[in-house]
Amino acid sequence: MNKDKSSCHEVMNHICDNLGEDINSPKCVVFKKHLEGCADCRQYFDSVKSTISLFSSERLELNDKAYNELLKFLKLDA
Repeated sequence: MNKDKSSCHEVMNHICDNLGEDINSPKCVVFKKHLEGCADCRQYFDSVKSTISLFSSERLELNDKAYNELLKFLKLDA
């Protein structure tokens, strides 16, 4: 990730790859700055956050087909 500017693609990868990363890490600081100015990434982030919240609170188990459909819907299947 570029220290000064992040692309939407980098931010979306960061959301998925580093959810457990320290909130004050250099990556997260750049990530938060990008989210402040990018409505598309903010919307995507909110969608991922809501999905994680839903599934963690319900303790739902997905079969392979449903899991793959969820990844496809979130555009994480690539």
